[in-house]
Amino acid sequence: MLQVYFKPNCSTCRTALQLIKENTKEQIQTIEYLVKTPTVKELKEIVQMIGIKPEELVRKKEPLYKENYEGKKITGTQWLKILHQNPILIERPILVLGDKAIIGRPTEKIVEFLNPKKKKKS
Repeated sequence: MLQVYFKPNCSTCRTALQLIKENTKEQIQTIEYLVKTPTVKELKEIVQMIGIKPEELVRKKEPLYKENYEGKKITGTQWLKILHQNPILIERPILVLGDKAIIGRPTEKIVEFLNPKKKKKS
């Protein structure tokens, strides 16, 4: 099952969802992360599956980030709690399949994730 964390009124998320439907036969579970907020544990697992630091999951364009967190020293554990408490700060869309996950930006990453053998050759 392919889990997709998304925001319905986000144009990138809508484009991503269409791209996903065109590029996988996996059953898709959509999760509106502003409604069903991932737990701190789930966020930690997602970060580990992507292979990034928690702060890399933060939407730095969000006004909430700029107003409250930009330039502050925040640990990874603190970021996970902040993201759980303020899910608007979570980058989107996030795709989780098995033990792997990605942030689906740019959307080309989605096709590569779903069809790893179709990666563009440089």
